Amino acid sequence: MTNSAVRMPALYLSHGAPPLADDPLWPGELAAVSAALPRPTAILVVSAHWEEAPLALGATTTVPLTYDFWGFPEHYYAVRYPAPGAPELGERVRKLLRGAGTPVQDVPDRGLDHGAYVPLVEMFPDADVPVLQISMPSLDPQRLMDIGRRLAPLRDEGVLIVGSGFFTHNLAALRHQGPGVPGWSAEFDDWGQRALAAGDLDALLDFEHKAPAGRLAHPRTEHFAPLFVTLGAAGDESTAGRSVIDGFWMGLAKRSVRFG
Repeated sequence: MTNSAVRMPALYLSHGAPPLADDPLWPGELAAVSAALPRPTAILVVSAHWEEAPLALGATTTVPLTYDFWGFPEHYYAVRYPAPGAPELGERVRKLLRGAGTPVQDVPDRGLDHGAYVPLVEMFPDADVPVLQISMPSLDPQRLMDIGRRLAPLRDEGVLIVGSGFFTHNLAALRHQGPGVPGWSAEFDDWGQRALAAGDLDALLDFEHKAPAGRLAHPRTEHFAPLFVTLGAAGDESTAGRSVIDGFWMGLAKRSVRFG
């Protein structure tokens, strides 16, 4: 990794399911987010869809994608994203985390899951930027923020750090909803937007209790949790996030936020 690279922002993305690619609006919004970024030397992704402890590094070479979804039309399983591996980034992550006492393991055959590749296909369609995915070893917001802080120096080496989740995520509740945006999704999104705009990290860390409809918007918190890695990586800029995508998709808030 080079220290002469441009300092990169940190992102939290709502990543969508594989049918995101067919949406008339969202792919263009993601492309606009990437077009406004400096070109990264590499991308480090933390996805809602990989929880494993100790913290794990995915493949540092190009391996097949992980199609971690079921029951979709066949063409979604034909998507390829052969981004270069990122062995140098993997070594930097090991040093940064192990130096802070965080154990790290390698899972060399695990390809990018849909929380990583679905947005990256739209943002970097040439698949020419090295990508490394790491797992979430915990869903504890403070612990994830601490991991993000340890990884923050990578931003000065040109690495784009991406937490990939969904700003609201309760698929079971959607099955019982009529058309339109459920109240719990709209209320949580509005609260989250205001908390981010105010830089209220204490409220965000305690979102399950502080947010309206917090437990409805996230009955399990894995899709909000990547935000805390992003907030940690943002450092002093964590109080100056700005939404780069908002609105709703199938009733879920697709808010995405840039720091720096």
